[in-house]
Amino acid sequence: MKRKQVSEGRKAVYYVGMGMSLLGLLLFLSTFVTFAMNFGNFNNFRGRAQSGMLRAFSGVVLLIAGGAVTTVGRAGLAGSGLVLDPEKAREDVEPWSRMSGGMLKDTLDEAGVDLSEVAGKLSGSEAAGSDLPFDEKLRRLHALREEGILTEEEYQREKQEILDRS
Repeated sequence: MKRKQVSEGRKAVYYVGMGMSLLGLLLFLSTFVTFAMNFGNFNNFRGRAQSGMLRAFSGVVLLIAGGAVTTVGRAGLAGSGLVLDPEKAREDVEPWSRMSGGMLKDTLDEAGVDLSEVAGKLSGSEAAGSDLPFDEKLRRLHALREEGILTEEEYQREKQEILDRS
């Protein structure tokens, strides 16, 4: 199975969003620096105040917009909730789901949990779900592989056991 990676376009959108957020933060903070530098100077106070407020407001708008653009870049249009399409959303967030499953697998490996033994118990006849239809067992096994919890070899071995028993 080909592993999906985050596309270059989505990476670009993500980094543009990060840039917008950084620019917004700098604009917002520049207001405080300007006011501190001109503390006590009341020459053209109204003009400086208007300029400062405009920069602060623009900075906040850029921070919010940058956060939204970053979210779209990270999770895709459907994964971020802008497009309501569950299939596309699953596809958009697949790299992150796989990463989460891989992190879980690493944690279980570090704790000394043998995943092939656990998978065997899940698909074995002594398991509580042994009365599940074989197609449901295959779906659950497939989900474990997609999440990165089972390796391809473990998946194939358990799949063959399920098929042999049905």
